[in-house]
Amino acid sequence: MMTTIMPEGEKLRKAVKWISAERQSGNDEPLMTLIEKAALLFNLSPKEEEYLRIFYEQKGDNIIVE
Repeated sequence: MMTTIMPEGEKLRKAVKWISAERQSGNDEPLMTLIEKAALLFNLSPKEEEYLRIFYEQKGDNIIVE
């Protein structure tokens, strides 16, 4: 089941799409590790990284975005 809910902000949207692509490709790293990598890759602020953590906690860690 796919969810179309996306966070606001271009960097956050790119981070969610990247995390989703990593998980679809079979990357079995823990979600928090992927969030940390996305924060570095997309130059997210600590506040944006925390938003991602909360986003996945509230929506579930099985969100897939295409």
